[in-house]
Amino acid sequence: MPHPQGAASLSTGYNSRAMPILDAHMLEFFSRSPEQTRRIGVRLGGLLKAGDIICLEGNLGAGKTTFTQGLAQGWGSLDTVSSPTFILVNMYRRADGGHLYHLDAYRLDSVPEAEELDLDSMLADGALIIEWPKRLGNLIPGEHLWIQLEHMAEEHRQMNFHAHGKRYDELLDGIRQSMFGGV
Repeated sequence: MPHPQGAASLSTGYNSRAMPILDAHMLEFFSRSPEQTRRIGVRLGGLLKAGDIICLEGNLGAGKTTFTQGLAQGWGSLDTVSSPTFILVNMYRRADGGHLYHLDAYRLDSVPEAEELDLDSMLADGALIIEWPKRLGNLIPGEHLWIQLEHMAEEHRQMNFHAHGKRYDELLDGIRQSMFGGV
C-alpha cells in the first residue's frame, strides 16, 4: 500500500534511506535556514568548555561552517569564523582568555600527519571542533559529540547529534532544555 505524500515507512525515511532509531544519546533536528542552523550552534556553543570535542560530519555544503559560526558565537568568540580548509586549524579567542579550536581535516593525507597537530594540547587549552573527523581515525577520543549534517533541500539541513560519553549526554540535555524547555 503506498504511503501518503510526505509519509515514510518504518524502514525508510527521507530520500529512501534507513533512518536511525533515536535514543537518549541522540537528537535529530531539521533546520530550515542558515540562520536556524547558526542558532542551534549558538545554543551548543554556550555550553562548551575546555576539553570538549565536537565532530562535524557532512559533505561539502552541508552546513558545517555555518554551524561552527554559531558555536563560536555562543561560546563568546571575539574572532570571525572561517573555514580553516587551507590552514587546517583556526584558533578563536574569548575575552576571558579561553580558546576554541576549529580543525578542518579535509586536506589531511594520513593519520600520522594528523598526529603532528597535537590534539591533546588543543584539548588541554580549549574546546575542539573537528570537520571531516573520520580522517583522524583513532586519534579522536572515545568520548565526544558527533554531529552529522546533511543537505536536504535548498536551505534545509538535517542534523543528527550523537553523544558518546556522560559529558556529551549532558550537552545534549542542555541543548534539549534550551530548544524545547525540557529533557
